[in-house]
Amino acid sequence: MTLTLYNTLTRRTEPFEPIEPGKVRIYCCGITVYDYCHLGHARTCLVWDVVRRYLQWRGYEVWYVQNFTDIDDKILNRAQQEGASTEEISERFIQAYFEDMERLHVKKADAYPRATHTLNGIKRLVAELEQFGYAYPANGDIYYAVRQFRSYGKLSQRKLEDLRAGASGRVEDSEPEAPKKKDPLDFALWKSSKPGEPAWDSPWGAGRPGWHIECSAMVREVLGDTIDLHVGGGDLMFPHHENEIAQSEAATGKPLAHYWMHNGMVKVGGEKMSKSLGNFTTVRDLLDKPIDPMVIRLNVLQTHYRKPLDFTDEGLEAAANGWNTLKEGLLFGYQYREQLKQQSAVSNQQSISITNYLRRFAEAVDDDFNFAGGLAVLFELAKELRREGNLLVHQGKTETSPEVLEKQWQTLVELAQVLGLQAQPEEETGEARQHLSDEEVESLVLSRAEARKAKNYAESDRIRDQLQELGITLIDQPGGLTRWYRN
Repeated sequence: MTLTLYNTLTRRTEPFEPIEPGKVRIYCCGITVYDYCHLGHARTCLVWDVVRRYLQWRGYEVWYVQNFTDIDDKILNRAQQEGASTEEISERFIQAYFEDMERLHVKKADAYPRATHTLNGIKRLVAELEQFGYAYPANGDIYYAVRQFRSYGKLSQRKLEDLRAGASGRVEDSEPEAPKKKDPLDFALWKSSKPGEPAWDSPWGAGRPGWHIECSAMVREVLGDTIDLHVGGGDLMFPHHENEIAQSEAATGKPLAHYWMHNGMVKVGGEKMSKSLGNFTTVRDLLDKPIDPMVIRLNVLQTHYRKPLDFTDEGLEAAANGWNTLKEGLLFGYQYREQLKQQSAVSNQQSISITNYLRRFAEAVDDDFNFAGGLAVLFELAKELRREGNLLVHQGKTETSPEVLEKQWQTLVELAQVLGLQAQPEEETGEARQHLSDEEVESLVLSRAEARKAKNYAESDRIRDQLQELGITLIDQPGGLTRWYRN
């Protein structure tokens, strides 16, 4: 089986071949820390978290880096509004980011470089670009000369004559700065400080870095000149990633990344998410409703990462139903362990190969990280385990041997972990959840049967409720028999 992925740079699906066999270096463009993470951030972080998990499951040693942009116009504006420092704003929302991602079960990156911690690398890169003729000074600012980089536009497949300045709404070039530029397409590498703004010394005077140069410097400092995968949201393709390529490759003469990958955008109810439309939702608002984090993960993974994702109440409800199915399967081994042990002593051994499930899962996901296709295998396993659990509860035995069911359950748990999906049995704590031995349960079941026989239904119901509170479920069967199992 060969892992293939869609490379935005070439606009085609290609076999994945890492620079160094068995090792993968990934850089994910992270967040600008001036506010809480929204649903778009959630999708980006979840998608590339699962890509990383899958590569590790496939046996690769992965070095995963995600940055924080901690100096930016938006951070400056927030600090001014609140009468705080930019450091206070960025630290507050970096901590909030970690809290939100932990709730979503997103694994931590191997490194979190920050722009303000990479200033020496930024200034070095700007100096090199100036030395090589790709940058020029203008009244304390330093600009990148876009037309000097002949392959500019190769990622976004835009032609220079079709481009216009300020295409993203995030470019630093405001009207007062326009006269400083030699060309409207040029963008700032270093910006001279304004009164009241934080500033750092440089060969060009006190100032701060432009947005695009920050990522080029952080990639280079943490991962090297060329990496395997550069990933992020589709809105970053132009101009941010295009400018990263222009900066890094002009300075090093090497490809910045062999593969560029972008996840699709998020909509809410069919519309672009924005505060003005009133459909702007943060991760913590969604989780506080409350919604199970696993439902959010499932909702994200059921849509291919390159396609737009529409967050709707109906979609979340469908994901919740799907998660209930998977959760039943994931809890199967905990829920029926004791009963399966009893059946194992008298069951006939059956043989089963789990490689079929693993092979089909890998075949699906190897096709450009088709996690939805991989989920189909998980649902198949979960439904089979649910069916066998129902047989065990109502008939006292399963059609499949406990040994086989154990393998199927372990396989489901393993594949779910690849997708970051997990379910744990509730911990039993306090006197109300004290453990009862099998003999004590049988005694209470017998007392209940006697109460029913005497038509003392209040006592019968009391015993049933008591057992239910202690994690014991009763199944009344024809002929007056009652079976029980531990939740």
